[in-house]
Amino acid sequence: MTDNNSPEIIDLRKVFRKIWNRKKLFLKTLSITFVLACIYILPLPRYYNCNITLAPEMENTASGGSLGSLASTIGINLNAASSTDAIPPMLYPDLMGSTDFIVSLFPIKVTTEDGLLSTDYYTFIKKHQKSNFWLRPFYWLKNAIIGLFTKEESKPTGNHKVDPFKLSKDQQDVVSTMKSHISCDVDKKTDVITIAVQEQDPLICATLADSIRTRLQNFITDYRTNKARIDLDYYTKLTIDAKRDYERARQLYANFSDANVDVVLQSYKAKQDDLENDMQIKFNTYNALNTQLQAAKAKVQEKTPAFTIIQGASVPIKPAGPKRMIFVFAMMFLAFILTIGYILKDDILTPLMKE
Repeated sequence: MTDNNSPEIIDLRKVFRKIWNRKKLFLKTLSITFVLACIYILPLPRYYNCNITLAPEMENTASGGSLGSLASTIGINLNAASSTDAIPPMLYPDLMGSTDFIVSLFPIKVTTEDGLLSTDYYTFIKKHQKSNFWLRPFYWLKNAIIGLFTKEESKPTGNHKVDPFKLSKDQQDVVSTMKSHISCDVDKKTDVITIAVQEQDPLICATLADSIRTRLQNFITDYRTNKARIDLDYYTKLTIDAKRDYERARQLYANFSDANVDVVLQSYKAKQDDLENDMQIKFNTYNALNTQLQAAKAKVQEKTPAFTIIQGASVPIKPAGPKRMIFVFAMMFLAFILTIGYILKDDILTPLMKE
């Protein structure tokens, strides 16, 4: 008596023989796949990557001690939680992804590596981006259809200022493209910031990465020192006014003393004493405000954050993609697997249908 539940034995020699007998089919499918993959991947423009790594200075109220060290091993940063800074490094990616920050990159001057093009970054993204020419008819058709239902936008003048609150459609498209080219990542354990930029020209890629680093540092510096700079401006104004009042009182005292040098009347001496006292009061006020001014200057310097550049911007030598050889071989491998599946479909489906 035979057991119906016994597994069916697969004859591998029969399978290999069946595949070998269809070698011409493999030749056709792999050849067609190779040609189609090359047609698709070769026209794709190459792109370059540039990465910058920064270590920001943190403003902490408590270190966390051994508990902070233990929490960092599981990816929790207690220092960030105890920081008095409203914009910790964990929010830098959101900051760089904001429309205001992206719009601030529009006027950056960029030059291609061959020196044939020198323009601002907005114009480079809008008019000088390379694309797969096989897809251009589809882009043209898409823009033509969209143009039928949208009003024609007036071209901005040379001194036109972009309003992030109200962007045109072209400006919004450029902003979306720039967001896809720029990324920021923050290590949760060490707060190390990595700025990554992807562009079609190596020199523009490095230039943009360095400009983004500078703008990020300036923004954080302006935010950290905002209160201290307001106090500095306030004490500077008070000190200037106090110095002017003191110099005026000193001049009045000197003129009165010179005009009445031989006078011995008590009324003149009393007037001279009043002027001298008023001059001394204004000098003390000026001296106290000047001390406050120097303290405010020191406060600005104290609040100014320091960024340690671990890895600076450098012009990439080799393109980061597209990986043309890898793509072609991957497509050919996929075609090879699908061809095997097509040849053995009866051997695979028949047992399944029986079950």
